[in-house]
Amino acid sequence: MSKHILLPTDFSDNAWSAIVYALKLFNDETCTFYLLHSTHMRASSMINITSKLQEIMNAKAVDDLSQLKEESISADANSNHDFEVIMSTEDLNDAIERAVIKNNIDLVVMGTKGATGAKEFFFGSNTARAIKGIRSCAVLAVPDEYDIVPPKELAFATDFNRFYDEKEIKPLKDLADLYNAKIRIVHINEEEKLNDIQEFNFKSLKGFLQDYDHSFHWMPDYAKKRTTLNDFVEELGIHVLAMVNYRHSFIEAIINEPVIKKIGYHPLVPFLVIPE
Repeated sequence: MSKHILLPTDFSDNAWSAIVYALKLFNDETCTFYLLHSTHMRASSMINITSKLQEIMNAKAVDDLSQLKEESISADANSNHDFEVIMSTEDLNDAIERAVIKNNIDLVVMGTKGATGAKEFFFGSNTARAIKGIRSCAVLAVPDEYDIVPPKELAFATDFNRFYDEKEIKPLKDLADLYNAKIRIVHINEEEKLNDIQEFNFKSLKGFLQDYDHSFHWMPDYAKKRTTLNDFVEELGIHVLAMVNYRHSFIEAIINEPVIKKIGYHPLVPFLVIPE
């Protein structure tokens, strides 16, 4: 079955790196890649923008998308891959949501920083907003200049306080299926033992993954989740870190803000964020 992958772009180097990562990730799959660019500007940025200038900017975006499509085809040279372009004047999140629904998108892959992304943040503002706002599809955020490695080791971080259904686990399974990857469930425990709810969710997750090579890892030191996760990623050679994003989730406990801006002190590996 053909996969449908959405690639939002602001034409930055980081966006291109994410595109290349996606092409390599799905190298052996029949895919249609959708290159999406939004020309939407916030009201505060449009004070001095005339309708004529907006038309010129839109026309340039169409040309840039066409050129990006040709560059992607040249870089890919894969007969199993097709490319489509989507130019939108909507807000980026609205454009992504519309594209996801219209084109039956399986995964959104985007860079972690935009053209003006500050280096101290793991996520640029567009990526942070997308991860927070996109509720219809999983988002894979690729760090700037990440070396392309086949993801054969996946980490799924959870506190077992929430039950995950089959739909939420599916993006993790789909990623594991690509390279027959091992799934390592990492629990940074606040208490020494699981409570009844956590125990039920632990057993449920184990059941969902029974057909996959997987293992469970208990990590102590609740107060240092950021460094603990990064250490786990490095020590076990993790290629993708995955989490489910929900209100008051484990993600919010790791960072100090409800909007996801960084995971750990430095970006290490692609980050798969699965909406509830």
